[in-house]
Amino acid sequence: MARATSRRRVATACAALGAWVVVAGGLAPHALADGAAAPNQWYLAAMQAPEMWKVSSGRGIKVAVVDTGVNPDTPSLKGQVLTQDVPKSAAYGATKDYLGHGTTMAELIAGTGNGGGLKGLAPDAKIIPLRIYLDTLKDPAEKKLTQSSAAGIRAAADSDAKIINLSYGGAGSKPEEADAVKYAISKGKLLFASVGNDGATNDFYRDFPAAYPGVVGVSAADEKGTVTHFSQSGDYVDLASPGLNVPTWCDTSFQKYCDSRGTSQASAIASASAALIWSAHPTWTADQVLRTMIDTAGRSWDKNTPSKYLGYGLIRPRLVLEKADINPGPADVDPLSKENGGSSAPPATPAAPSSSPVPKGEAVAKGEDKGNGGGGNTQLWAVGGVVAGLVVIGGGVFALIRTRRRAT
Repeated sequence: MARATSRRRVATACAALGAWVVVAGGLAPHALADGAAAPNQWYLAAMQAPEMWKVSSGRGIKVAVVDTGVNPDTPSLKGQVLTQDVPKSAAYGATKDYLGHGTTMAELIAGTGNGGGLKGLAPDAKIIPLRIYLDTLKDPAEKKLTQSSAAGIRAAADSDAKIINLSYGGAGSKPEEADAVKYAISKGKLLFASVGNDGATNDFYRDFPAAYPGVVGVSAADEKGTVTHFSQSGDYVDLASPGLNVPTWCDTSFQKYCDSRGTSQASAIASASAALIWSAHPTWTADQVLRTMIDTAGRSWDKNTPSKYLGYGLIRPRLVLEKADINPGPADVDPLSKENGGSSAPPATPAAPSSSPVPKGEAVAKGEDKGNGGGGNTQLWAVGGVVAGLVVIGGGVFALIRTRRRAT
């Protein structure tokens, strides 16, 4: 989606159209429209999802989707959306998706795949829907009734959700939103957000809420494990997740999916990965879940020098699930403590330096087809060992270096 002039905007758009088509009075879907193709979710096979589901499918984990609302009546979401768990202060419009975006994120996380719909990476997790107003909500009356991003994050913090997904963002921070993030972290929540889709045109501004300390910034990678050209970079990128050719609902009629791309999808899939891990280890804290995601991420660079494009690397939750005795580290030490402003205790996972080894002027040279990690998709997304994720820049090859924080 094109970058909005005002601060808030949705992180992802329909690739073919460049924007979501809003249809007034959206239909309640019972199945895909006649002739509509089922979505192609390449990353499920690449990440070996069927093997992971033998160990964990996200059961017992609730994920708050703070977005444009969630339609609970799509075939894939029936029975998956916990409207009764929405705090009363945030109840308005929670199940009335004004764009289709929030519904897509919910399906990517916990969709059942019924009716030809999206299969979530954590299909037995549950969704708590929370609607906030973004630039795409134009109706003044609706906007007045719909809560702000800060209020949505606070409501998510007050809910039973363990994980909060924030697939939206914009340039510039707001004190009330920053305070809401701090509040959610104090309640033991794990927050994921998209880092932004303006990497090809404006690679250097920081997207919020991804850039707030304590929020895990997620960039988008393709089937080869290469960062996408649209994914923003910087010192707020923490992890990378599938974000190219990941389908989304085309519009609010909810009749078909469009092939799409975005760090929005990447954030949702990262949230689902955390749900799988937390379900398998219900006594862990948010710090421990995140630490194991960082420790098992696919990368070819030193963990002490995270990539400004892919952070600590490609998410690989299967490597956590296959090791029942994996050490999650201390329960109360932030694995991103340096990036988040320091801590009295040293982080179990080394933090990022203040600058990236990749020259800033070459950041926009990254792209979906500029290099790969050697080996197949399964090797990149699911198997341990060294993963390249290289980009050819100016005749040289640079390991994609990381940074942190997220949104859009």
